[in-house]
Amino acid sequence: MFKKDNWTLGIAIGAILPLVFYGLTIMVLSQWGLVESLIYTPKPKTPGLIGLAANILAFRYYMVNLKFDKAGRGIMLTTFAYVIMLFIFL
Repeated sequence: MFKKDNWTLGIAIGAILPLVFYGLTIMVLSQWGLVESLIYTPKPKTPGLIGLAANILAFRYYMVNLKFDKAGRGIMLTTFAYVIMLFIFL
């Protein structure tokens, strides 16, 4: 299912994976009482950067291990979009 080399798959993975890891990070931090309404108050960019780190790992897997250039470019495109949004809005 995830073994296709196309832009659509890369963009979908790149868009969903950071949101999943952001949610997991917020859930873990909320257990410690450090989260107020989905924002980690000491450093609000930290969960977003953890989500982007997951994208970098997926990018490396698709580019190096599978040699899927188009899917890797889709992941990188959404990663750049997330980075721009993260630093503009937070």
